[in-house]
Amino acid sequence: MDDDPAVEPEVDAFSLVLPLPYRVAIIIVLGVWAWGLNLHYLHLLKIDVPALIRYPARQAQHHVPHHYSTYRLATLLSLPLVGSLLLFWLVTRGNVEAALSWQILPQSYLLFLAFCIIAPVKRMSRSGRLHFLSTLKRISVGGLAEVQDGKFGDILLADVLTSYAKVLGDLFVSTCMAFSRKTTSTAKPDRGCGGAYLVPLIISIPSIIRLRQCLIDYLRVRRNRTVSTGWGGQHLANALKYSSAFPVILLSALQRGYDPATFHMSETGLFRLWLFCVFLNSFYSFFWDVAKDWDLSLFSSARERNDPEHPYGLRRYRYFHPREVYYTAIVVDLLLRCTWSYKLSPHLDHFNDLEGAIFLMELAEVARRWMWIFLRVETEWVRNNRGPAPDDVLLGDFGGKVDED
Repeated sequence: MDDDPAVEPEVDAFSLVLPLPYRVAIIIVLGVWAWGLNLHYLHLLKIDVPALIRYPARQAQHHVPHHYSTYRLATLLSLPLVGSLLLFWLVTRGNVEAALSWQILPQSYLLFLAFCIIAPVKRMSRSGRLHFLSTLKRISVGGLAEVQDGKFGDILLADVLTSYAKVLGDLFVSTCMAFSRKTTSTAKPDRGCGGAYLVPLIISIPSIIRLRQCLIDYLRVRRNRTVSTGWGGQHLANALKYSSAFPVILLSALQRGYDPATFHMSETGLFRLWLFCVFLNSFYSFFWDVAKDWDLSLFSSARERNDPEHPYGLRRYRYFHPREVYYTAIVVDLLLRCTWSYKLSPHLDHFNDLEGAIFLMELAEVARRWMWIFLRVETEWVRNNRGPAPDDVLLGDFGGKVDED
């Protein structure tokens, strides 16, 4: 790297404390902890998540529950992360030149993280990681398993990836900067690394995956149409929801490279169009979470919404006893859906003081998805025990007890 300070990469205050590779690592590791908590609490509610996602059952009673294995893997990932981060703080001490010189620490941890995910080591939750990797491989090319082979697990993972869209973009940026001759991965994030449109394309991949799954679902319903499955319109509407993310991402990229000479729209007009697309994507996604993913009646007809057999706007069969859980989830989902749509915008990184805020927004989206999984899995369990929602596909019959008012 050139010793001339004029050409030294810029380092923002937040990256001195928490460089981009560590932010990516922290969010990924927190996601593993969150999944363990999902499995644990749903297990206590007698909801068999492994059965829903077609995960192989434990062959012996002495085998530890699935959430214990997840906690063990999360601990294995967390301890080296804490050690690496403490060592980085110790050797850099807030010094810019030291921070730029020690990118090997966070990058080494990312390599360790990748190794832990793919390594064939039995004591590291091997079967769970293999199931994850096989599912990831299938959905990465837009595939979707049949119902009996784990369709719900494919959908669940693909939806989770949409919440990690910006994290995937940051992972690419971090890797690109690590191999760049002009900067390092511990400098201020250069989200234009690799080209103006490459990062937006990567951010789009999870939505593309989920969009193709919806279209596959639609074609399957059309080929095997019955009275219970309907004509597949719900799958097309779901595909439209994921499609609504693309204008947000595209317009964000156009704002980054705005040139009055080549655009037939003012910068203000372009921003307003982007803002309209943000609100469309946010509220469409919020509606779908509440009405379709959670089967709540908040947006149903007045008769269904005020049905005396359940609290206002909810549904009859519920596993979470306090009704406040559902109302809180609705409010939190609305707030964070709007916030996350803003986060899809790559042009926000032009503001130096937003790096810390962007990281907090990514953490908030992981928390929202963690909350969403509880209700989404609970809803699927209710559908399998009490009958499917309109235009839904049965995933199989499972035993279990459900509370009703």
